[in-house]
Amino acid sequence: MESLERILAGNDEHVAQIDDDHFADVRDGQDPPVVSVSCSDSRVPAQGVWNARSDGDLFTSVNVGNQAWTDVDGERVVNDAVGYAVSALDVDLVAVLGHTGCGAVTAAYGAVFEEEDSGDLPPAVEAAVGRLVPVVEAAREEDVVGDATPTKAAVNRLVEYAVREQTTFLVDDGAVPDDVAVAGLVYDFQRAYGDDDGAAHLVSLDGETDSDRLRDRLDPAYHDHVGSLLE
Repeated sequence: MESLERILAGNDEHVAQIDDDHFADVRDGQDPPVVSVSCSDSRVPAQGVWNARSDGDLFTSVNVGNQAWTDVDGERVVNDAVGYAVSALDVDLVAVLGHTGCGAVTAAYGAVFEEEDSGDLPPAVEAAVGRLVPVVEAAREEDVVGDATPTKAAVNRLVEYAVREQTTFLVDDGAVPDDVAVAGLVYDFQRAYGDDDGAAHLVSLDGETDSDRLRDRLDPAYHDHVGSLLE
């Protein structure tokens, strides 16, 4: 029971850090301004990336491959967390957060470029990887990556490409109101974008991907957060 006791000890530390009035304004409801879609990867802390508090700052969707979409009855739709956040919580921003070295993207890359069989994966995991396979195929068609691209570099380029594709999907989908901003970012711990471990790099905003134009929309203090492996 070592692992269980470890997380319970962590919860004790969490409780000890909470003030008596921490949940005073949100005990009976929530009003977060942001929904963040990130990966289940243990290296990507869903709230820690944004230094979000646990008193209603952030609505989170955490899944394999940080996917803001899913399939229902054969149709690609906005996933449940994002759909709820934009329809019931009136969030201002959807943040899709990919990360360097993503295992789901790596698996999709293997299926396309190396014809690897993912049939030994649990069905839900196989389905999640399967939703990324067409993205990798499209990236290959567009020469975003090719057979000669080193695997690590290819995966990280595909991570960014997949984030861009998902932000475009959200912008175009009628389930996301026009007044909700959609940002695509990549969390970097492989120093693919720079030397700052844990930095989130903005790669798309409301469908715009040009780095100079993205910087124009930000305060200069955050220009270092704009970056791309695809330019």
